[in-house]
Amino acid sequence: MQSEKGLVLFNKKPFIEHIIEAALPISNEIQLVTNTSDYDYLPYKKIKDIELDKGPVGGIYSALVHSNSDNNLILSCDVPLISTELLLELIAKHTSNFEVSVFGDENKIHPLIGIYSKKIIPILKKAIEENDLKMMHLLEKVNHQIIEVAGERSKQFKNVNSLAELKELNTKIGRL
Repeated sequence: MQSEKGLVLFNKKPFIEHIIEAALPISNEIQLVTNTSDYDYLPYKKIKDIELDKGPVGGIYSALVHSNSDNNLILSCDVPLISTELLLELIAKHTSNFEVSVFGDENKIHPLIGIYSKKIIPILKKAIEENDLKMMHLLEKVNHQIIEVAGERSKQFKNVNSLAELKELNTKIGRL
């Protein structure tokens, strides 16, 4: 994207603000894992990565280590369409039988919209030490559940990784 992903504008507002709006009805204990001051304008606690350049695995590790909650809602900064309703469904379907709960649809599993237990901190630490940073590998190592979502609701998982995808998203939303 050639810029800080969470600050990319969608509907005249940065991605991160769309995501925070979806999370705020659930909790006001929002923490951002970031190594940049670009998010300082937001009134939420900022956490730096404990281990640099370890991708989402490192970000989740940092978030869980710094959290006071046993279970944590983890959201990536590039899913501006996520809704409070879908997040509430995730929370409602998560049980203590699982260390991680994430969504899946007919196309793929979405590990960066999920509930993660602090119990997996040692597994995350080991993955970082071994440089095994694939999210799907992490899911294989923990007791997890995949909550299936189909149809129109799965469009909320759309993450934006390029300017072309951002243009496509803006075009599609403009037609809705």
